[in-house]
Amino acid sequence: MDKVVLVTGANSGIGLALCERLLSQDSGVRLCLACRNSGRAEAARSALLTSHPGARVDLLDLDVGSVRSVLRAAQEVKARYPRLDHLYLNAGIMPNPHVDIKAFFKGLFSSKAIQMFSTAEGLLTQQDRPTADGLQEVFTTNLFGHFLLVRELEVLLCGAGRPSQVVWTSSSNALRSAFSLEDLQHATGTEPYSSSKYASDLLSLALNRHHNAQGLFSSVICPGLVMTNLTYGILPSFFWTLLMPIMWFIRIFTNTLTLTPYNGAEALNWLFLQKPESLDARAKYHSMTSGLGNNYTQPRQMDVDEETSEALYGKLLELEKVMRRRIREGPDRL
Repeated sequence: MDKVVLVTGANSGIGLALCERLLSQDSGVRLCLACRNSGRAEAARSALLTSHPGARVDLLDLDVGSVRSVLRAAQEVKARYPRLDHLYLNAGIMPNPHVDIKAFFKGLFSSKAIQMFSTAEGLLTQQDRPTADGLQEVFTTNLFGHFLLVRELEVLLCGAGRPSQVVWTSSSNALRSAFSLEDLQHATGTEPYSSSKYASDLLSLALNRHHNAQGLFSSVICPGLVMTNLTYGILPSFFWTLLMPIMWFIRIFTNTLTLTPYNGAEALNWLFLQKPESLDARAKYHSMTSGLGNNYTQPRQMDVDEETSEALYGKLLELEKVMRRRIREGPDRL
C-alpha cells in the first residue's frame, strides 16, 4: 500500500505547498487534506488534481479548534485508512496580531534587525478568546486539538509494521519565556502564539519518549519567515510594500527569510524523505533559503528539557480526560 499522508491546514499557504511538493515527488502518495473550510479545501483539491490528474486526494472536515470536530474527524480517518504513515500538524492561528511600531523601528535600525525579522521577538502581541469548549482558542488550535488528534489516531500510527511520522509546524518565535505550566493556555499573557509553539516543541519531545518503542516518531520544523495570509495581516499592505525590498536585502545575511510557501515547506518535504527513526528528537528542522534562492534544511537544537515536557504531557492528558467527560455529559454527544 502506498503512503497515506494527512495534513492539517492544507487548503492554503505552507500546507498546500507541501501537498504540491509531495505529489510532485511521489505520485503514488494518498493525501488527506484536513481543513475547517470545506469550500477552500475543495478548491485546493481541484488545484492539486489539475496539476496532478492521477493523484488520490481526499478531504476531511476538521477544525482543530473544536474538541468535538477533532473526535468526529478522527473516527472518520480510522474508518477510511488502515494506517497513517505521515501526520503533518500544520494548522495554526495568530488572531489579531499587533506590532509594537516603536519597537519595530527601533529594532530596524539596530544590530538586532536580523534577529527581529527572524523571530519577531518582542514585536508581536495577539488577542486570544475562549472557544465553545471553554478553552483558549490559540492553545486549542495550535496545540491541544493536534494533541487530541494524535491520541485518537495512535491506533493507525503505532505498530503498523513500519515507522510513522508526526511533524509539528512550529516557529522560531517559540520562546521559553512566553510559556508557563501554571498558565498552560496562556489566558493571562500577551503571546499565546509563541507559548503554543513552544509547547509543541515540548510535546514533540514527550511523544518520542512515550511512543518511539511503538514505531511513532515526532519531529518539529520551522518554516522561516513566510509571506502568507497570516503574515500579511500583521501590518497594513503599504508597510509590506515598503518592507519587501529590505527583506530581500536582509536575506543576503540570514537564510531564515524563506518568504514563499514553497520555500517554507522545504523542511516538511525533507522530513518526508528521511527515516523517522534516524532523526534527532531534540532538533527543530528549519527551512532555509539562501540569498541565491537555494533551499535546504538545517537542524538546530531546541531549548527544551525532559522534565518540563513530561509535565506538559501529563497536564494535557488530564485536560483530555476533563474534555471527554464534558462531552459525554453534555447534550451534544458524539
